[in-house]
Amino acid sequence: MAQRIPLEITLVEYPSSSMSATTDFLAAVCGWKPEVYGKSYTNLAGGGIDVGVQGDDDEQSLAPLMVIRVADLDEARSRVEEAGGVVTLEPFSFPDGRRFHFREPGGNEMAMWVPA
Repeated sequence: MAQRIPLEITLVEYPSSSMSATTDFLAAVCGWKPEVYGKSYTNLAGGGIDVGVQGDDDEQSLAPLMVIRVADLDEARSRVEEAGGVVTLEPFSFPDGRRFHFREPGGNEMAMWVPA
């Protein structure tokens, strides 16, 4: 039997029609510290699980996106596909690592990532 991949939910990413308004609101209400990446993405830390705010209509999911850290991205992708998941966004790099998106059989989009 294959070794289990250690999994940890590290981020929930929310789509937003106004990244700055959502970011400012969450920072004011929750005290989370924002780190802005470009014109359309902010990461807010301090709540136990980071919160991403995606303001780019072309890159945002329709619903909140659970992002799971894994030890091996290729192995995680294989497990997703073997279990009936469908990759919806091929692996891509971002400042802290690499990730891919997938849809599980019930229709929810999720993502898995590895740190750089």
